[in-house]
Amino acid sequence: MSLVKLDILSDPICPWCYIGKTHLDKALAEVGDHPFVIEWHPFQLNPDMPREGMDRRSYLEAKFGGKDGAVKAYAPVVEHASAAGLQINFEAMERTPNTLDAHRLIHWAGIEGKQSAVVDALFDAYFVQAKDIGDAEILADIAEAAGMDRAVTLRLLSGDTDAEEIRNRDAHSRKMGVTSVPTFVVANQHAVPGAQQPELWKQVIADIQRQLQEGDAAEAD
Repeated sequence: MSLVKLDILSDPICPWCYIGKTHLDKALAEVGDHPFVIEWHPFQLNPDMPREGMDRRSYLEAKFGGKDGAVKAYAPVVEHASAAGLQINFEAMERTPNTLDAHRLIHWAGIEGKQSAVVDALFDAYFVQAKDIGDAEILADIAEAAGMDRAVTLRLLSGDTDAEEIRNRDAHSRKMGVTSVPTFVVANQHAVPGAQQPELWKQVIADIQRQLQEGDAAEAD
């Protein structure tokens, strides 16, 4: 089967990205023999977040205009997460991190062919275990669990390796018109925004497979 690139722009503290990945994974599991080669790309929800992150309550109240605004904004997140079978541990979250280092880790994981495992682990660490994924030790633990070298990861995180590249890739996506995540780009052509349901993904996959089969048949003729 021919393969098709699926680029995913995401931030590991974005709940809709977590929900969107869950929907996509369900569709891929149900389809089985899918054509996608997946690559994750950086998009920071809060590019101006202090490097050390900030208190989560302060962040939410500033962003949504107080506690009531934050509760209202997150109500649909809780509803959709629950429908997807996810229990997000919002109550236990104490800090909202700067995700630059998490994006650097995702980038390095891609070089080693371990991106999906690291992205999964980042979502789980933040949304389920309520860990601060801006913390280098936590990121190194995630790297090690995915089969990466913990000491090398810590050494890289202690400096600015690839930080400018992550910022530039983020900026490039914004210049191309991306304003929210998750955004999925199929075959460098078709953008699919938002946390789409598994049924949509299964239809997209079916359409791609049909086009690929038609293309193979035309070449055979």
